[in-house]
Amino acid sequence: MNLRDRYLGVLAEIGAAAEAAGRRADEVNLIAVSKTHPVSLVDELAALGQVDFAENRIAELAAKQSDTKATQSQWHLIGQLQTNKVKLLTRETILHSLDRASLAEKLQQQFASVSIRCLIQVNCSGEASKSGVAPADFDALVDVVAKQPAIEVLGLMTMAEHSEDEVVIRRAFAELRQLSERLAAQQIFAGYKGWLSMGMSADFRHAIAEGATHVRIGTAIFGSR
Repeated sequence: MNLRDRYLGVLAEIGAAAEAAGRRADEVNLIAVSKTHPVSLVDELAALGQVDFAENRIAELAAKQSDTKATQSQWHLIGQLQTNKVKLLTRETILHSLDRASLAEKLQQQFASVSIRCLIQVNCSGEASKSGVAPADFDALVDVVAKQPAIEVLGLMTMAEHSEDEVVIRRAFAELRQLSERLAAQQIFAGYKGWLSMGMSADFRHAIAEGATHVRIGTAIFGSR
């Protein structure tokens, strides 16, 4: 199966999952995760109409932003960002992995005269191997982020546990949705959009059922790395 067929197949599956959840397909945005794949595939996918692309590492994202012919693409950074690499981030990129106070403060320093769009990453699975603020510490991080005027918070991000148990997977996604609903009700962040960045190749159907607005899919589109 070629790139086009895999891509169209994923779009069809997103539409079917949305319909099964009583939602419209256009309520779910596909972010194509191109990590370790050549920029030529980004250009090929962009020619098919894909707009949103993501990388795990800021260096690879910066290189592809520079090299791609698809200048209208929207780039997302979904991997953990070290504070000493914030300088590589551009204001056009959307950061999905704001997970600690030190990063929020560094982002404020870097983008004080403009702004940077971010999602707060929450470790809803509770796994030590995953990044993200613990749910118990979420409110404290929100308080810190709210004091950084350069940060525009669009929503929240999480990763579910690798499991065959649908209940376990959906529990993490449901927790993120509940946190987002509470945050929206508190009206802490002006312009908060309630984005829910959750779901990858193996579990995006469950994420859509729990309200995902953005799914991050790599392998199902680009193939194995």
